[in-house]
Amino acid sequence: MEIMADLRVMLGSLAREDGVFGRVAAADTGTVEEHVYRLVLDAHEAWADYAVKDARGPTGPADIRGALEAIDAEQATDVMTYLSAGDLVFPGRMRRDREHAHRAARRVVKLLGYEATWSTNIELSDAGYGWNPVTRHSFDGVVAGVGNGVVVALLQVGED
Repeated sequence: MEIMADLRVMLGSLAREDGVFGRVAAADTGTVEEHVYRLVLDAHEAWADYAVKDARGPTGPADIRGALEAIDAEQATDVMTYLSAGDLVFPGRMRRDREHAHRAARRVVKLLGYEATWSTNIELSDAGYGWNPVTRHSFDGVVAGVGNGVVVALLQVGED
């Protein structure tokens, strides 16, 4: 499927920095929450040495479901850009070129299509941001979308 190949390239670009993880899969292989949970498990494994001792995180997709809120495509672009280029631990610090991340995020939204549904655990506002945890790490942010038979998820984790 050409869309999946293009999405893998885009998510690979967005998840280039340390602590940022991406996932692309066929939508018929599980719910959005199941895909996000698999991505969380990947992050836990990769960042096991950074986690606070005895920290607890979600125990399954149901915990993820409770943390996610629906957003629109424009908000999904903003959150993807933020997770790829920004830094949850040190707000204002840029991890990479924001414009590149924004272009890649717009492309992901376009590939998923107009009918795609999006969700995140982050609440962005002019006053800053807040989030509902989806990992055992001190900081995390995720955005996920499903459309055109594909689910994508982008996750950033961090520790201070």
